[in-house]
Amino acid sequence: MVEKKKLKEELKLKDGMKSLAQELKERIFKTESFQEFDKKESKSDLSDKEIQELSEKITEKDIEEEKKNVDGKKETLISLEDYIKCAVHLGTKVITPHMRKFVYKRRADGLAVINTAMIDDMLREAIKFLNQYEPSHVYLLCKREAGWPAAQVFEKTTGIKVFTKKYTPGATTNLILDNFFEAEMTIICDPWIDKNALADTVRLKKPVLALCDTNNFTSGVSKIIPCNNKSRKSIGCILFILAREYCKHKKIPFTAKITDFSGELE
Repeated sequence: MVEKKKLKEELKLKDGMKSLAQELKERIFKTESFQEFDKKESKSDLSDKEIQELSEKITEKDIEEEKKNVDGKKETLISLEDYIKCAVHLGTKVITPHMRKFVYKRRADGLAVINTAMIDDMLREAIKFLNQYEPSHVYLLCKREAGWPAAQVFEKTTGIKVFTKKYTPGATTNLILDNFFEAEMTIICDPWIDKNALADTVRLKKPVLALCDTNNFTSGVSKIIPCNNKSRKSIGCILFILAREYCKHKKIPFTAKITDFSGELE
């Protein structure tokens, strides 16, 4: 009798957590503006594959053109050429109100271009933010396949837990789940694709660091890294910088190169 009562209470608690989590997701992601954006994106934006292909076609002309828009005297976390070769500045055709301030122009093909100097500045802020946490208190989620190789190297070099193919909704909020774990901070590679982890973290009132492209809404995100979060090179570049600077701060040996994260840049 006691066991049945206990089971009922657990099931009731579980249902309650699900409903709260669902309510939070709807509040963050199902606003009228997001629904309008979602319709617009499906009609006018490029696919991940198309952006990935365009990210592989950065030319010397592109590099020289982008260098004109950045103060050459300012020191950057990696060389400006490497930023551009990794296509971190390449956005999508859709620009949300949340990301408009990071965009400075559109290319002839309609793709938004993110200000590379702002990417570097926001990365510096993100690094200081991440450095406050120990590896065991953080996890990274990257469900986009293009980011899996970089995410795996990130886990190996920093000791931070990484989820790629699957993340169970409620993994950090539902004590009943077998794979429940606790974390003080979450890193996500796309607020939309990784929305379950974002919703869980927001519900716990914990901070979220996110790689955000021009087509992302950033509700619930504590620290934004504006960048191309669709291609392997770009995700790899960002995670390389985060890992390198984090390991430097935590005095963790770090011998990896940017190509270990992003693949060859040429």
